[in-house]
Formats: sequence, structure tokens, C-alpha cells
Amino acid sequence: MITDLDVEGVEPFLKSFPKHKIVATNGCFDILHAGHVAYLEAAKEQGDLLIVGLNDDESVRELKGPDRPINCLEDRARVLASVRYVDLVVIFHEKRAHEFIKAVRPDIYVKGGDYTFDSLPECEQLLLEENTLDVVILPELTGRSTTNIVTRIAQDLTHKGNSMKI
Repeated sequence: MITDLDVEGVEPFLKSFPKHKIVATNGCFDILHAGHVAYLEAAKEQGDLLIVGLNDDESVRELKGPDRPINCLEDRARVLASVRYVDLVVIFHEKRAHEFIKAVRPDIYVKGGDYTFDSLPECEQLLLEENTLDVVILPELTGRSTTNIVTRIAQDLTHKGNSMKI
């Protein structure tokens, strides 16, 4: 299921599951890969329902640069929603997940091992502390990232005499 934070919001979904432990995470999920799936599986194991915040295209550009995302929002949302561990995809329209976290009010907030609590944006830290949410930092799966995939493709194309701007 896919919803837009600015349109439908998450309240109708949350009302359907009043006594469930809600886990939330967020990201760009530009080119979904095995590292993402392992991360989503581990996040889902933290509770009953996994709600994934998905950055819109503009916020991905702000975070990753002008040549990203590779896949448009609709495609990223559809692929992410098809992963069996994901119960709801929530599209949000800001660089940071502050409004997404406020709307979802998760019991547990999960981030990947490339983060520490102190490296989270200050607005997210404050919100998590104010609401005494559990924050789980999952181990990083080294070498598995969209950036690494894009870089490898560009190198392979360059090696074969083609070029690709990344």
C-alpha cells in the first residue's frame, strides 16, 4: 500500500492497527538491491508493522545530487511496496523525515548502520527524544549501496568505451 503524507496521510492506516507495534524507517530507495531488502527484513523483525517513508524526487536531488534519483518516485514506491516486509510506503516531501516521524508516531525508529543517533539530523533527534521512541541502528552491509551500483555501471561503461555521467 502506498500513501502520500500530504494527501491521505497515515491516520486511516494506523487506525486499522491500534494495538500493533509500529516500526518506521525512511530513505531514498533509488535502486532497490539486496542490501535494502536485508535492511527492511531486519527492520520488520523489530515489530508488527513496517512503515517506510520514501523521499520524493526533489528531496532525493537535495540529498544525493542533481543526477538522482535514477528511478522516478512512482517506480521507487511501487517496487518498495512490493517487498513483503513493507506494510505501508509513505511518500514525504521534505529533505528530512521529521514530518513523517511525527505523522507515523512509531514505537521503534530504525536506521541503517551508516548512521549513529548523533549523526541523525537534529530535528529528528529532538523528535525521537521528545517522544521517547526506541531507535534501533541496524548493522551496515558494507559494499551494498545504490551509489556503489551506479559507480560500477559507469566504470563498466567507461571501460567498454562508452561514458555515463553520474
